[in-house]
Amino acid sequence: MPTLDEAAQRLARLLTGDGHEYSDPSGGDLEFVEEVSPRPLEPLPAPPDCWAVDGGQALVADARCVQVAVTRAARTRWKAGACTLEEQTGLSVHVLLGADGGPQARRSLAETAAPVAPGAPVDLNLLRDWSEWALVADSVDLAAPGGVVLVDGDLQPDWRVAAHWLGALLERATARDVTLVGVTKHSSLARGNAPLVGRLELEAEKLLGARARWWAPVGTRRRELGPGLLVVVARLDPDARFAFRVDLPIGTAPEAVLGGLCALSDDAAFPGYPYPLSAADRLAACSGWARAQLRADLGAALEAAGVPPEVSERAFADRHRLMER
Repeated sequence: MPTLDEAAQRLARLLTGDGHEYSDPSGGDLEFVEEVSPRPLEPLPAPPDCWAVDGGQALVADARCVQVAVTRAARTRWKAGACTLEEQTGLSVHVLLGADGGPQARRSLAETAAPVAPGAPVDLNLLRDWSEWALVADSVDLAAPGGVVLVDGDLQPDWRVAAHWLGALLERATARDVTLVGVTKHSSLARGNAPLVGRLELEAEKLLGARARWWAPVGTRRRELGPGLLVVVARLDPDARFAFRVDLPIGTAPEAVLGGLCALSDDAAFPGYPYPLSAADRLAACSGWARAQLRADLGAALEAAGVPPEVSERAFADRHRLMER
């Protein structure tokens, strides 16, 4: 039987080894550069207009065969060093049935004009992801020339969203002189099966100093339809504990875009991460108290619809949690 010590020995070999093979266990089609190495990054003035978009989701009630979930998206806008907009979409409530989501979920997605094949399965991830990307597209159309639109995560919608849609969005953004930027908080990029970002952080500290801003090209994602993407890792503030994966459209000037993001990433609470995205994340989040309130509201609505409380309680009771208390 494998033991904790054996697992630790295995992890130690991975984390301290000298493997040089790059990989992306998330399954992306990334073409890695030959050698990923940190480069100095100079800070620049903030972009004239910055929009940031994030999405949130929550499972409100779970009977396994049927689930009730909510999604929403949020965005912020920053100009001249100040927040000029904080906006949330309303909570969308979804009833999910079986592996394909059921008719209500498919109808909800179709009503948003999502570029998803009619027969594609619909789940909570797709519903949340599309609500976020629809708001990204709207922000691209509203952003001023020279502006940026920040997206939480990589610049790749759910696999069920038609590939041509993102290509068209990137081309529209380029035509409007707007740059789409994806920032990933927890990257799966690896070198020698160990986390690549963590290794680069340590290497950059030795090479460039403890308080250096830096960036490192990682690879490119080629697209059959529309512009490709450049993937980098960047540390955007001297006080930042962490660096992040950043996705940019090929054809942008990476040092100029990243240098401008430095001016938006010096928040004392979480230096190194763009604070417009932090604000959007806060707005989109479905916190524990919000889920509890939604669950109570659902119970009241079911009772008003003629469902006795004991029926709904037995349907949605979390027996694992109750037995483990």
